[in-house]
Amino acid sequence: MSKAQRAQVDAILRQPRPAPRNLEELRAGYAATQAQMAVSDGIRTSETTLGDRRALLVEPTERARPGTILYFHGGAWSLGSPETALPLTSALVSRTGTRALSVDYRLAPENPYPAAVDDGANAYHALLKNGEDPARIALVGDSAGGSLAVTTALRARESGLPAPAAVVAFSGCFDLTLSGESMDTKAGTDPIFTREMLGPLAGMYCAGQDPRHPHLSPALSADLTGFPAMLLQAGTNEVLLDDSARLAARAIDAGVDAVLDVTAEVPHVFQSFAGILDEAGQAIDRAALFLSQHLR
Repeated sequence: MSKAQRAQVDAILRQPRPAPRNLEELRAGYAATQAQMAVSDGIRTSETTLGDRRALLVEPTERARPGTILYFHGGAWSLGSPETALPLTSALVSRTGTRALSVDYRLAPENPYPAAVDDGANAYHALLKNGEDPARIALVGDSAGGSLAVTTALRARESGLPAPAAVVAFSGCFDLTLSGESMDTKAGTDPIFTREMLGPLAGMYCAGQDPRHPHLSPALSADLTGFPAMLLQAGTNEVLLDDSARLAARAIDAGVDAVLDVTAEVPHVFQSFAGILDEAGQAIDRAALFLSQHLR
């Protein structure tokens, strides 16, 4: 564990930036920031359609192993795209040898809940209709996308579809009531988020819906009985830490094979800093191993 590397990442995230004047500037700034992250070698990308949404197909340049990673990008349900998640999807593809399909789901506030969940469920259903074996599909996402990985699995079960093989979430947001203890204990330690910053973003996505709904706050109210194996990764320097901890506890209580993987003194979605932060690459290695073990 490198204290100097962790300090470097923290300093990068705390650099002052001009305040965006509107959502368009916020989206452009997020895309520009993500474009600076390293994309792994040994992959190729192409555009495709999954369900009725655009998707980015990320494949290894060598022959792909069986299986599909259905990926959901982060961005607080209102920012981002498959391209902004390419550093993470490429890292998983290069390590597992398995292809990924990253869904360009609809964003809030133009399309609030349940649009993103609908798009996730439609994408999963489309894979099944195309003949994909659910035992070789993993739902994966970061931040808001981690929540969508979980809620897509919930929606699939509610629709009578077979469960995927696994769910992986990097720093998932699983409680839109923002009531986790870490919202207070990690205030100031988190270089990105505060409860006050997350509140309006959660409000745009919920759009008047009860934030305790299982699809909005699975850590509080989701029935995880019969859920696929889950890997939940988080850092101790993020206000969303308790989201992963409480969802993992809820899954374990329901008899689910759940792994809570917490890395010390790293921020939200620290895995994006692979190549700068040793812990980032190590965490992705663990996620890739988990996926390889469950994508039979």
